[in-house]
Amino acid sequence: MKIHDLKPRHGSVRRRKRVGRGISAGQGKTAGRGTKGEGARAGSGGNLPFFRRLPLKRGFSNFRRVEWDEVNLDQLEGVPAGEIVGPEILAAAGLIPGGGKRPVVLLGRGEVKAALTVRVHRASEAARKKIEAAGGKVEILPSQGTSE
Repeated sequence: MKIHDLKPRHGSVRRRKRVGRGISAGQGKTAGRGTKGEGARAGSGGNLPFFRRLPLKRGFSNFRRVEWDEVNLDQLEGVPAGEIVGPEILAAAGLIPGGGKRPVVLLGRGEVKAALTVRVHRASEAARKKIEAAGGKVEILPSQGTSE
């Protein structure tokens, strides 16, 4: 026996009932729905559930969402002391994509030994403390259409 020889058990597969095809077909006129009432009408009434009204799960994208370019302290390791590091310098060094068009956030992964002046749009508390402990400072730039 091969897979193409297999058939469903006799009587287990029934043909679908073709309703609304005239009186001689046995399910004509009202097609088994009765006369009048909610069940006789298309759609069967009722409201659209709230969770189906939401655009989630179908490609909804929030147009107000701010995409941040992230820079960690360990990425600033080779910068000499006293240097002013801003979005333009970070983009030129290849640390952030897209030429520094998006706002930059400084995160605290790694250590910094040089006293740097870092100019970013946002900085985590840990990153700020580590830079100030090394003798540098963090300057917050004005937001580029962000909510902060």
